[in-house]
Amino acid sequence: MAMHHYLRLSFIVLFVITSLFCIYFIIKKRRNKKAPKLLSEEKYRSSMSEGMKEISSSDSFFNIWPYVSELKAAKILSKKIKESELVHKVYRNSTEDFEHILLATEKENHFVKVVVDRNKKKAMGYLLLDL
Repeated sequence: MAMHHYLRLSFIVLFVITSLFCIYFIIKKRRNKKAPKLLSEEKYRSSMSEGMKEISSSDSFFNIWPYVSELKAAKILSKKIKESELVHKVYRNSTEDFEHILLATEKENHFVKVVVDRNKKKAMGYLLLDL
């Protein structure tokens, strides 16, 4: 009978230790989550070329919504803005290597510009614009 209690106790201890390890790694992973990157002026200028042309948002190949979710989680964009009103304009450079996606904010003439590298198929970062 005593052996049965020790066996049950060892399983409970093993369960508690395993649970604590899982909780530790979940917390560690959340802390190491990368926030969206603010572009330097130099990187931003390197993504532009002489002829930036406006394209429709449907012509843009990049799925911006996961990146928008990251911007909202980092409180760079407000969660109050409707997704249908979020994309203001999309520009592509003359070499067609980069796209600049202007996202509206709650303030008038304030935008968040997301720079997308078309070759790598990922967002380089964002820039805050006050026009």
